[in-house]
Amino acid sequence: MNTIKRIFSLVFIIWSFLVFISTMLLVVPFIFISSALFTGKKATDIISFFLNIWGWLFCIFSFFQIRTVNCKILDPGRAYIYVCNHNSYLDAIAVVRAIPGSFKPLGKVEMVKIPIFGLIYQRVVVLIDRASKESRTKSVEELKQDLAKGQSILIFPEGTMNRSNQPLNEFYDGAFRLAIETQTPIAPMVIINARKLFPRDNPLAARPGVITCVFHQPVEVIGLVADDLERLKKTVFDQMKAQIEKCN
Repeated sequence: MNTIKRIFSLVFIIWSFLVFISTMLLVVPFIFISSALFTGKKATDIISFFLNIWGWLFCIFSFFQIRTVNCKILDPGRAYIYVCNHNSYLDAIAVVRAIPGSFKPLGKVEMVKIPIFGLIYQRVVVLIDRASKESRTKSVEELKQDLAKGQSILIFPEGTMNRSNQPLNEFYDGAFRLAIETQTPIAPMVIINARKLFPRDNPLAARPGVITCVFHQPVEVIGLVADDLERLKKTVFDQMKAQIEKCN
């Protein structure tokens, strides 16, 4: 039985990879054209539309379903700093399909090296090289400019994919400092089941299924100052951790 499962998983991984690449190739021209013709939030809105199509096609042909909970509590006319847990390659699909409206994610510069995916990646995300102080400063300024234009952003506060057996890794300060400095509400979101369906450390356990994205009431930061950073970070961490533990 284990051998059959492994064969099934291997076939499923190969199929999903082919779907991932082929559907991405379909939207690449539209993303290139959009990024060439438009700038600012308009460009992000159009690119996000095509990324949503890509995510939808991938889910259809790879037999995944993205389910959202509490999405209607978000105001489509406001800019948010979305913060989300990160523990699977499927998270990229989940956020594209689940988050309402357009957003710009903060992403590691290393991802640009991935064939095909990197071409889209560098046109969609705010790149950061965590080893470079200059890069960190530049990315923060770019995020601030996006927020000032009414553009929502996405930051994975754990910094990288969680490989531990804990629900969440310790959060970095970045998203919360940015929220306080720009007085932008934080919109916590947790992704449930992606790790079980496609575990990074054990890809042969991959299988189709349902991924659930749960949104929480946005955390307002009006009036908060730098001294409130740790309290804000802990509030969001505890909220997200409790939700993950509740659903697992």
